[in-house]
Amino acid sequence: MNFTLKIWRQKDAQDQGSFKTYQIEDIGADSSFLEMMDELNEQLIKNNEDPVHFDHDCREGICGTCSLFINGRPHGPQKAITTCQLHMRSFADGDIITIEPWRAQSFPVIKDLVVDRSAFERIIQSGGYISVSTGGVPDANEIPITTSIANEAMDAASCIGCGACVAACKNASAMLFVAAKISHLALLPQGKVEAEPRAESMVAQMDKEGFGLCTNTGACSAECPKEISLTHIARLNRQYYKAKKFSENVPEKEEIHEG
Repeated sequence: MNFTLKIWRQKDAQDQGSFKTYQIEDIGADSSFLEMMDELNEQLIKNNEDPVHFDHDCREGICGTCSLFINGRPHGPQKAITTCQLHMRSFADGDIITIEPWRAQSFPVIKDLVVDRSAFERIIQSGGYISVSTGGVPDANEIPITTSIANEAMDAASCIGCGACVAACKNASAMLFVAAKISHLALLPQGKVEAEPRAESMVAQMDKEGFGLCTNTGACSAECPKEISLTHIARLNRQYYKAKKFSENVPEKEEIHEG
């Protein structure tokens, strides 16, 4: 199979960047999209050209690293897969394929198709965890959890933090990502203790990072490779409003004057 590739090339965050066109030939239909990119880079290196920089790691749809905007969609035309799970048989021979990085102010371009997603890490650091005492591993059945709650928590926990939700949203909102991280903890007994302050601190960090507001269009969930439900955003909003109401009702401490 032969393809025309229009790839975004950008030296660094300060560079204006532009599309550059490449021709690639004799690509197997069963080759993955990243294998096709590998072949292109081998071709560029042989011609003493700078290879296209793109992120990848596990290539098994687990790590969320392979984040590419392909023909106007995060991770390409197929539903519920990451870029590394996309195969060239999803395209027609002779197709023109446009490849871009995530487009979001909070995801500045490092080089070519690689963006800095450390904003997600800072959101997690602000509250995406539980505080527990160390000790022996508790029995699995010590705290009964219904199957429906366990399944919903697992749905949220399946988020791989790829950022497709941000790339799909016209406001570059990170609400689905933050909601998934808050929801999977808030649903389980261990995470309920810190549920409200967690929501307040993570939303505050999300706003600080410059992500936009939720558009309510559902593009985030539609393009999510793990098909995370929008219901988690509703839970995030409930947790956040409860946190704000609680913090507003907490009486201020009386000042203590010495002397």
